[in-house]
Amino acid sequence: MTDLDNPYTEAGAAADAPSPVGPAVHRLAATVERLRAQIQQAQATADGRALIEMAKGVLVERLHCGPAQAARQLEALAERAGITPLELAAELVDQSAQDKVSAVVGEFLLRAASPGEPSAAVRLRTAESGLLAAGDSQRVAESVLEHALTPLGATAVAIWSAGADASLTLSGFAGIGPHEAERWRYVPPGVVTPARQALMERNAVWIDDLNRAGPPSIGDREGGRAAIPAGAGGKLLGVLEVCWPQPLEPQPPQVLRQLEALAELCAHTLEADLAAVRAPDRPGVADLVRLADGLFDPALVLLPHLGEDGALADFRIHHVNSCFVDPAGRPRGLVNGALLLEAYPMAASDGQLFERIEHVFATGETYRADRMMLTELVGQVPLTVSTALSISRHGDTVLLVWRVEDETARLAALLQHAQRLGRVGGFEENAASGEITWSSQLFALYGLAPTAEPIPLAQLPGHVHDDDVNAVDRFLRTLLRYRRSASTAFRLIRPDGVTRHIRIVAEPVLEAGHLAAIRGAYQDISAQHWTEVALSATRDRLAHSEQHAAEQSQLARQLQQAIMPDAQPSIEAFGLRIAVRYRPAEQEYTVGGDWYDAVVLPSKQILVSVGDITGHGVKAATGMVVLRNALRGLAATGAGPGQMLTWLNLVAHHLTDNIFATAICGLYDPQTRVLRWARAGHLPPVLVRAGQASSLPLLQGMLLGAVAETTFEEAELQLEPDDTLLLYTDGLIERRDRLLDDCIERLLVRSAQLSGTLDDRLDELLDGSDADTDDDTCVVGIQVGPGQDSPGS
Repeated sequence: MTDLDNPYTEAGAAADAPSPVGPAVHRLAATVERLRAQIQQAQATADGRALIEMAKGVLVERLHCGPAQAARQLEALAERAGITPLELAAELVDQSAQDKVSAVVGEFLLRAASPGEPSAAVRLRTAESGLLAAGDSQRVAESVLEHALTPLGATAVAIWSAGADASLTLSGFAGIGPHEAERWRYVPPGVVTPARQALMERNAVWIDDLNRAGPPSIGDREGGRAAIPAGAGGKLLGVLEVCWPQPLEPQPPQVLRQLEALAELCAHTLEADLAAVRAPDRPGVADLVRLADGLFDPALVLLPHLGEDGALADFRIHHVNSCFVDPAGRPRGLVNGALLLEAYPMAASDGQLFERIEHVFATGETYRADRMMLTELVGQVPLTVSTALSISRHGDTVLLVWRVEDETARLAALLQHAQRLGRVGGFEENAASGEITWSSQLFALYGLAPTAEPIPLAQLPGHVHDDDVNAVDRFLRTLLRYRRSASTAFRLIRPDGVTRHIRIVAEPVLEAGHLAAIRGAYQDISAQHWTEVALSATRDRLAHSEQHAAEQSQLARQLQQAIMPDAQPSIEAFGLRIAVRYRPAEQEYTVGGDWYDAVVLPSKQILVSVGDITGHGVKAATGMVVLRNALRGLAATGAGPGQMLTWLNLVAHHLTDNIFATAICGLYDPQTRVLRWARAGHLPPVLVRAGQASSLPLLQGMLLGAVAETTFEEAELQLEPDDTLLLYTDGLIERRDRLLDDCIERLLVRSAQLSGTLDDRLDELLDGSDADTDDDTCVVGIQVGPGQDSPGS
């Protein structure tokens, strides 16, 4: 820096106010900065030199030469290959090591490095050499970030050490401020962070954007995160957490494998740190063996057994304690020293026990289960036992303790549950000492505290309802005087005023003819009692309802028969013959509201009508009477069929209690042989003429009573001699398994085949009906006489 550039020169000082900072301080700061840069350069050079020294060692071993000759050979090979000695050293170490880092490097060497940047091999091997030379996790974090993660865009890294209680301790960090690192120095068990997720899931956790969808963690909330478990020999020692400043895009598999390789390198340093800081009082294998021997339950001390690839393959049974009992009946000597899966192969088949042990060893998280089913082969026959289980890790050792559920304890637990569910309490009274033993459920039945004194049987009459005292006295007399088993039911009055219905059963215990004790049980039958009361009341109501329904049905039947007899004499007037057939429903409860009418009006016209009230019973029968009589009165006005149905609709809608009905109304003029008719939602009449049957058109007209105001279309039919007109209700033709149109078509076919008198034809229609709706049936037949003169003659 020149005097012109430095504002604190004498010229600058003359122009400005005096400053307390002099040139000496700035020179000292520049010197410190220069020395810091030299130290960083020296560290980087040392990392690279360490990698070159490893490569020289490889050449010494392979070429059987000295170190100096190996150095010259390395430079010559690098110059001949056109690469730097550092890149050649990385390749030589890769070929010699063939470890996880080598596999990752092999993938990255296929991609060309950017100009001016070191290759993936140099980055990873430089980071590895830095880790080996670092000696602590803090230097490891700095080396990993500088050599391997910065080229990937990462700006910060944290190395977490996993505790035996599944806690996390920050062992090293880089790119993170000291205040933030102090705040995250320790993460207690149970706090969800990306590192804990990776530790518990034993797999890498990737978070695209921590601010949007991630749990709290060290460093900035912005950007992506990756947490990779760091383990060695099947045991997870910690987690490597990498931070990116921007949201993380999906990464190729090569990046994940590179991070896994770095996490494995970090695990070796964490293992060394744990060994260095392990407290002197932490139990070793010998201490754990002594602890297992002091337990009253069977226990196994397990040591990890690694495969050829260095991964956890099994656990060696290092020690079995003195309380150990093999489920298969083998002596302790045959189990001690064996591999776990060799001694107990079913531990892996059910996917529970071995998986739990492996998880505890990897994470350090203690596992406990009050009940777990374990299976073992005894003579090739699987034997399953219920056990309480505890698995815990102590350093590099696992302690497995189990307790086989005792059959007596299991039956006692089942009995206790049965007593609770059945609301049963047992008791025993010693006749000689007067000692009384109650089960816990019996205190609850009596409404007493568990610490209260049990109530003797002799005092039972003082706790029951007055009306039940005699029954309880007979029970006690049978039990105590006659010494026979007895039972009774009574109402127990509890201290809180609540009355419970109780059944007691007891039997005497005799020894040499003398009463030694009394054993029995109380059962709360209050729910059963009130259920029986409710059932009795329901039966009474049901009987009353059945009787009422029968009376209603009988009344409806009598009313229906009084108004609509099953058959009535045929009507003959003005050359017109009218016959009616009515068949009520077979079931009493289905009394319907079908109705018909045929009457000669004062105007010499003939009123013909048929209808069907919806529903059954008294309401349908009374509705039928209302509409039939109302239509007769409306016919006296001289109005046409359409107008009469309009007025009848007002009657059904306003002057009745929600009556709905279908109907056909017709007026026949004997002078002209013209039938004027209208319909209200009813099935159309059938005309039989010259051996052919056809339905009259469906005139517009809706159900009676549905709406307040409506009109009905009216039509005229010119009848000819020997014409037969059939009006009917749906009970004649309807079937549940057939469409209504098909039913009408079948009626037309049958009607065309009818022969004989009009009465014969109607009888044949009724007898041949295959309807299955159990409804009333009504048929009105109108036949024009053959000798009647033609109109106007």
